[in-house]
Amino acid sequence: MPVRVTTAPFDPGAETNAFLAAGQGAGAAVTFTGVVRSTAEDPVTSLTLECYPELAINQLEAILAEAIARFELVAASVIHRYGKLAPGEPIVQVMTLSPHRAAAFRGAEFLMDYLKTDAPFWKQESGPEGTIWVAPREEDDSARARWS
Repeated sequence: MPVRVTTAPFDPGAETNAFLAAGQGAGAAVTFTGVVRSTAEDPVTSLTLECYPELAINQLEAILAEAIARFELVAASVIHRYGKLAPGEPIVQVMTLSPHRAAAFRGAEFLMDYLKTDAPFWKQESGPEGTIWVAPREEDDSARARWS
């Protein structure tokens, strides 16, 4: 399935292997896996992502189709979790296949820039200081703007 929005954990390696096995005619594959980050300077005990799964799936399918057409990808896939996640757990995985590496990289960047700014997920971080909603970041908006 090219788009999966789920509360279930996933194995990035197994997902990559399955994606590659289905990729006929590709000369390049790019995989990006985002994980819940926690550092000594900014400790996070959990990250909760909220969404309306049907809305998220519809929007992700549309942006995936745009990426495939725009970068002439052989295939692309997005897995995105929601619910409560712990530090180190995978949140998102984007995979692209294309005849050449440049298109695979650009397709993956395009998808991630969209996911960081426009995908219908709302994030809440919990840590020693309490719980906060994660605000949009200007650098994410700037990265997304380059595709306009």
